[in-house]
Amino acid sequence: MSATFNSSNSLYDFVVRDGNGVKGIVDSGLLEVPERYIQPLHEQINKLDSRTHDVPPIDLSKLNGPEHEQVVDQIVSAAETLGFFQVVNHGVPVKLLESLKDAAHSFFSLPPEKKAIYLTGLSPSPLVKYGTSFVPEKEKALEWKDYISMVYSNDEDALQYWPNQCKEVALEYLKLASKMVRDLVEILMGKLGVKLDESKIDGLLGMRMVNMNYYPACPNPELTVGVGRHSDMGAITVLLQDGIGGLYVKVDADNNDATKGEWLEIPPIHGALVINIGDTLQILSNGKYKSAEHRVRTTNTQSRVSVPVFTLPNPTEVIVPLPEVVKKDGLARYREVIFQDYMKNFFGNAHAGKKSLDFASLKSV
Repeated sequence: MSATFNSSNSLYDFVVRDGNGVKGIVDSGLLEVPERYIQPLHEQINKLDSRTHDVPPIDLSKLNGPEHEQVVDQIVSAAETLGFFQVVNHGVPVKLLESLKDAAHSFFSLPPEKKAIYLTGLSPSPLVKYGTSFVPEKEKALEWKDYISMVYSNDEDALQYWPNQCKEVALEYLKLASKMVRDLVEILMGKLGVKLDESKIDGLLGMRMVNMNYYPACPNPELTVGVGRHSDMGAITVLLQDGIGGLYVKVDADNNDATKGEWLEIPPIHGALVINIGDTLQILSNGKYKSAEHRVRTTNTQSRVSVPVFTLPNPTEVIVPLPEVVKKDGLARYREVIFQDYMKNFFGNAHAGKKSLDFASLKSV
């Protein structure tokens, strides 16, 4: 029998405050999307309005070999244009990737009360948070997604506080993904003519977190979004998606070809990881590297999971265009910001494309 909610507030309490999440709505037998989840027409995702991004994945095993420069050029070109690319032979075993997907389904299959212990204010650690949507208290239309977020401080805390269903595999994934990110950052900085010392890279990648996202099967996927339009605030995001698909990225408006503004679907490739550039690298590179605006569509066939690793600057890190790049460009396009201020602004607003970058943009440029 399907559940009924007498008001938008009773739905909000059930989903957000009580920790039932979107999965709780689906499990209750609801046959159509509640009004609170219906997106405005201009935010709804029409699969027919996009095409598949059919660029082959970049083979990272060819770095430091005879084809090193070609691979570097592929990475840099993707960072300068779409801000999104896929990689294979990345150092994360495919078996681990499969285990991560299984672990995500295992966690979200728990009874609601077992997941609710990780709600803000109840969680045994402020570094572990179970939630739904993005910032539901700020959103007019909620996103069709539940998640568990795990911030890394040290191995001991991770193994003590992260959920038992996923802590070992999530920790191993975070460590291997972080190593790859560091290599990518060094490549991207090198192409800018910049050599960052180890302590600076540590500061830029000092905060790391792994999320597990769950998008329940949706009765009316055309009315909803799994995640609304946004760019990531950090340096680089590494994303594992399952085989269902639904991830879309927008061609940057600065592109000079006919595809600018178009949405491309990033197809799932078995064994591949998706890399996307975040706002931090766009600011550091003075706009040369593009943070990718992206969103997620829901599906009515089966529930989808994805597992991103976010690498972000330490909260006290000062983010500003690199002086070597500004010298070449002749002007700075972004002001100096302390990352914790940027983060506060990011989480203080609902998703709205790349609007978060306005916080650091020099408007006169």
